[in-house]
Amino acid sequence: MTAFNVVRFRVKPGREGEFIAAHRAWGEKLAGMRKFSLIRTGDRTFCIIGEWSGLAALAKARPKMIGILDRFRDVLEDQGNGLGVTDPVSGEAVVERSFARTAGAARATAKRSTAPKKPARKPGKKPGRNRARGR
Repeated sequence: MTAFNVVRFRVKPGREGEFIAAHRAWGEKLAGMRKFSLIRTGDRTFCIIGEWSGLAALAKARPKMIGILDRFRDVLEDQGNGLGVTDPVSGEAVVERSFARTAGAARATAKRSTAPKKPARKPGKKPGRNRARGR
């Protein structure tokens, strides 16, 4: 079952560029990770969302993730309340929805919108009238 990890960060003033650059430069594939997104959530605040094949893959990758964090830990601010420089949570998805259109659906919609229109009704001909009956 799909699992996600979410981690909040607060970057030291003036070091946002370094933080973003560290994530752009990171190209190491972690087994089981399907997708990774870094999101700016406010002034000097960011959030990472990782999508994983399952909780076991996520748990196995934690030591590597800590090693990656150590590369830019010095640009992070302590978040207070005993959190340290990160505020991580993770778990399995309990409801998933996808609203992305598939390529096939997009082509079908495009085909419908570019299909020729039915010809206009001929003048003087009334809809539903049967000429064969002589009316």
